[in-house]
Amino acid sequence: MRILAIDDSRTIRDMVRLTLEREGIETNLAEDGVHGLEVLEGLDHIPDAILTDVNMPRMDGFGFIDNVRKRDKFAGIPILVLTTESARDLKLKARAAGATGWIVKPFDPARLVGALRTVTGLT
Repeated sequence: MRILAIDDSRTIRDMVRLTLEREGIETNLAEDGVHGLEVLEGLDHIPDAILTDVNMPRMDGFGFIDNVRKRDKFAGIPILVLTTESARDLKLKARAAGATGWIVKPFDPARLVGALRTVTGLT
């Protein structure tokens, strides 16, 4: 399984990478939505899923999701929002933008891996 994880917090990026790599999941990282699009376009293989924060500089998670969904070759990738936000209106906004699911930080490693396996259908 290959994952692209986008978060402006180095600590969160490192925690996600360690969590996923312990499970044998290849992880690419980006620090905001703009960087996420650059990394996504530069990958040799389309990721099986994307994790993105909401509140980031340059381009937030909603803008990132919207941009990904407009690109045919990436439109079907499951996108999970990983954020400290838990407000219902933000969840609805993420769904409307094309997010597949929502995980609140701090995340439980087993739940994160389980959610990725669920949305990708991969083990």
